[in-house]
Amino acid sequence: MINALLWAPLAFGFVGLFLPRRVVGWWATAGALATLVIGVIMAFGFDNGAAGLQDTVNTTWISGLGVDYSLGIDGLNLFLVLLTAVLWVGGIAFAAFREQERPQLFFFLMLAAETATLGSFLAQDLLLFVLFFDLMLVPFYFLFGAWGVDRTAEGGRTAPAATLKMMIYTLIGSLLMLVGAIATAIISAHGGHLTFSIEAIQHQGVPVGSQRWIFWFFAAAFLVKMPAFLVHGWMADAYRAAPLPALVVFSGVLAKVGAYGFLRVVLPLFPQATSQFQTVILLVALASILYGSVMAFTQTNIRLIAGYSSVAQLGFITAGIFALRADGSDGAILQMVNHGLVVAPIFIIVAILVERTGTEDLRSMGGLAMRAPVLAALFLIVALATLAMPGSANFIGEFYILNGLFQSKIVFAIVAISGVAMSAYYALRLYIGTMHNRKPDGFASREISLRDGVVLAPLVLCILALALYPQLILHRADPSVQKSVAAVTGGESSSPSTSEEEELAVTK
Repeated sequence: MINALLWAPLAFGFVGLFLPRRVVGWWATAGALATLVIGVIMAFGFDNGAAGLQDTVNTTWISGLGVDYSLGIDGLNLFLVLLTAVLWVGGIAFAAFREQERPQLFFFLMLAAETATLGSFLAQDLLLFVLFFDLMLVPFYFLFGAWGVDRTAEGGRTAPAATLKMMIYTLIGSLLMLVGAIATAIISAHGGHLTFSIEAIQHQGVPVGSQRWIFWFFAAAFLVKMPAFLVHGWMADAYRAAPLPALVVFSGVLAKVGAYGFLRVVLPLFPQATSQFQTVILLVALASILYGSVMAFTQTNIRLIAGYSSVAQLGFITAGIFALRADGSDGAILQMVNHGLVVAPIFIIVAILVERTGTEDLRSMGGLAMRAPVLAALFLIVALATLAMPGSANFIGEFYILNGLFQSKIVFAIVAISGVAMSAYYALRLYIGTMHNRKPDGFASREISLRDGVVLAPLVLCILALALYPQLILHRADPSVQKSVAAVTGGESSSPSTSEEEELAVTK
């Protein structure tokens, strides 16, 4: 079944190349729905108490190099896989309701990107992980470059330039990671059997001296992908140029692959280097929180408000992971899912607002909730989740992250709290600026259409469902998180005790 989950989107996309343009969007939506159904079935069969891999496939691929076609699911990737499937349904359905140029190719690239992203989460062989990590950028290169938005008044082609900038940043990181993966396999073999199996490499061990430089090769790739402060230079131009249906899944899912890579690869394979460079990565995380928050509440382009808020949220997630405590990493996984479920509806709402107003400038919007109470209510739920309102799953995720930081590095936790306060400002500024400020002349306020409501409402319901029961993720992720973090701490990591969980439930 895991093979069906991985390859179903690509198969549907290939068939869609030969379908009439009027039906290809619905065929692609059916493919994304089929992938989601397979993922849900696998989630129901998941053993909650197991820390090891489940639903595994392990086949020799390139025997001479020790490369296997190895896939598996555990608590680290289960809900990231489901997040991928859910957001791709939303992004593709939103695009299917609208006219697309060359729709067969557009939807093929969207579905191919889903397969590559799922492969990044499912791969348990280091070289296979690197392969999928690189391949998932290829469809977005064409989607951003060919279907992107050009910003110059003279009609100049800005989308290809922005896409090229994104590819240069990410490919440099990916090439470093490829070198690091090959070096890891060769060095860990100690002259014996060469293997790229993540589990086997962890068992064999990598010498501490080699860990120090390989750690930064992987960290560079993952931090660029998020993106983190200092390596985020591609983000603003790419977000301005990207077609919004593609940006829904790009921002909602791809940034999480970098954070997931730290948990799946870096902590288990380079534990001594992780411990040694913990403070440096935490400084990068805090810089991302502060910089992203400040930029989010100074921007007037509504795309970039959402984009820079993602930089801040990924900073929180990185801080949770590098607290090197299970509660921090539990919160990081919950927050990855939360952020994906929040940022995707934001970009869908951004697309709806742009269609109605013809602008992306927050200063030119306002009063759109006058005759659109349903749209305003859906947007309000998303905005309150973004600012981690008490009672939301985002609040629980940040609680776990900050609890882990307080236990590990109290000074970093105190600074990180400022990011929570700033998120309230930019989230409410975005909501009030579009919904409740004075309505400019010539703008019509009307209710959300049924077709857009069908796309947006299920995502909002997912946000509400996790707010009611965040333990759905936390209980299933914790055994695998404990195992990953214990590789660095030697078993000294801890999750909240039963009494702490009960206190958290009361607080919620």
